[in-house]
Amino acid sequence: MRYEFEHVLPADIESRSFAIIEEELTRMGRHLKEDEAPVIMRAIHTTADFDYADNLVFSPDAVRLGREALRAGARIVTDTRMALAGINKKRLEALGGEALCFMGDADVALAAKKRGSTRAAASMEKAARLYGNQAGDEKPLIFAIGNAPTALVSLYELIGKGALAPALIIAAPVGFVNVVPAKEQILSLKNVPYIVARGRKGGSGVAAAICNALLYTI
Repeated sequence: MRYEFEHVLPADIESRSFAIIEEELTRMGRHLKEDEAPVIMRAIHTTADFDYADNLVFSPDAVRLGREALRAGARIVTDTRMALAGINKKRLEALGGEALCFMGDADVALAAKKRGSTRAAASMEKAARLYGNQAGDEKPLIFAIGNAPTALVSLYELIGKGALAPALIIAAPVGFVNVVPAKEQILSLKNVPYIVARGRKGGSGVAAAICNALLYTI
């Protein structure tokens, strides 16, 4: 059997991919909001899953507020090294920001063991100690969660205690255990901007893709 391939130069593959995504969304009758479109399309580009046109939920002005935080030199805290690796740190650092992941830190492992919690939860607590409301740090905090629902539960609790006031929460854990209720908790927040991949779908790649979509549109 002979297969036909579209001839696309390496430098043009991404732009061609986005053109295909746009064409297919149009055929589906989907018209994305202008500010949300780059985020949704990059999530689709990362996963080849058009469900993200429906699954991504944005709080009011989430995209604008996320971009403003990045322009102000935001710190992005992730729950996996994979998400950390996927974020375009050159773009982020050009804006005065940095990306961090505390999951491999010895003190996080010790705290999790002592409390019988997950490292993801303990890593969010460390972020709050270092950069939260009591730390006096002026840089905005963005949390990009792509794996651990317990990280979202910890964030929800820290926000409730007044320890954190994130500039944006990207909630995109993937899986079956506690994933949906953890995301729904974030959706219930009133004064914290969020972008949530509702349901079971998500992943570290999606969390990083959302960060990059915001960065690339600045």
